[in-house]
Amino acid sequence: MPENFLFATWAGGGAVPPVLSVARALRERGHEVRVLSDTSLHEEVAAAGLEPVAWTTAPQGDPADPAKDVIRDFETRTPLGAFARLRDRIVCGPAADYARDTLAELRARPADVLVTEQMLLGALIGAEAAGVPAASLVTTLYPLPTPEGPPPGVGLAPGSGALGRLRDRMLSRLVLMPWAKGLPALNAARAANGLPPVDSVLDAFERADRVLVLSPRALDHPGRRFPAHVRHVGARLDDPSWTGDLHLPEGDAPLVLVGLSSSFMNQGPLLQRIAEALGTLPVRGLLTTGPAVDAATIRAPGNVLVTASAPHNLALRHAAVTITHAGHGTAVKSLAAGVPLVCMPLGRDQGGVARHVQAAGAGITVGKNASPGTIARAVSQVLHEPSYQREARRLSAEIASETATDLAVTELESLTTPAGRQG
Repeated sequence: MPENFLFATWAGGGAVPPVLSVARALRERGHEVRVLSDTSLHEEVAAAGLEPVAWTTAPQGDPADPAKDVIRDFETRTPLGAFARLRDRIVCGPAADYARDTLAELRARPADVLVTEQMLLGALIGAEAAGVPAASLVTTLYPLPTPEGPPPGVGLAPGSGALGRLRDRMLSRLVLMPWAKGLPALNAARAANGLPPVDSVLDAFERADRVLVLSPRALDHPGRRFPAHVRHVGARLDDPSWTGDLHLPEGDAPLVLVGLSSSFMNQGPLLQRIAEALGTLPVRGLLTTGPAVDAATIRAPGNVLVTASAPHNLALRHAAVTITHAGHGTAVKSLAAGVPLVCMPLGRDQGGVARHVQAAGAGITVGKNASPGTIARAVSQVLHEPSYQREARRLSAEIASETATDLAVTELESLTTPAGRQG
């Protein structure tokens, strides 16, 4: 029986395609699906065959345009500063606005389930106030603490023994302390909607009926345990609708695919250094700038083709190495294709993704300020050391097994019944 799903997302760069992928899969199953989102995303929403609905009071942004970016984390000097922008401008600060818009839409056009990108705690508040089951989608590695797990965001493996577990608990408290500044705004939003306060921001994340992690379980720590309502449902591997056609550089030398952030992160200078590095190697380079950087601004050597976009899934069938900022989408698509990586994190969750790729043996990490010579040596290392490709292929097989059935759709459909919500 067709059900009605309301999705909620924001202009969060690489988080958008996996959310829309899940929404599209539900529509293809015959369900009614609409998507609350920034107007800058409406063309992409419509291209996925979905109905776009605009936020009315919640923030509106366009991450491809620095002047219209809501968070503007590229202006900050430290990871803590970037985190504070996300907390205050998306997660907690405007929670009342997101809740108001979500509740208004649910009252105007009721839905059976609300599905939101994880950072939109305000959308979860709206669903809770309306009495509608809710799921949140995690579009990267699970970012919250877990029982006896490592502290989130610092790249450590789980500690062993009593001292290791003590270390993890103490570091987790320190890492999570900055969330406390967002609690007053979050509880004010809850009070405005007749809901009781929560003790912490982390408690608010846990109020979803289901948390679906759109990331390979094999990329996380092997022994990590998760709460019962958190389910790994496999990565979404769809390319964005704006990627266009594939054009490959001429020749038969190994292909190096380059893809940095789809949102603005001051990546222009790094793209230029990568182009210069590839110019010193016997390779072909396909360098995709994304919508935030003008391809014409990159001066490329003869063996490097620069383009605004390309369908990475198709390009990866030809690639030997990917150079990436370690955005979750590009990293996982590369691993799904069995292609090892050179990771150059720019910020956000990218350092964590890069550390997990390196821990899995499927790539190496190079600093974002690395010289062309350093970048070239890293590419040569990954290209010529067989272990990187071997481990990438191992992860490829695990990703293929995990995505053989659409577990995300199964979980969301189950939320339309009382028995499913309890499961």
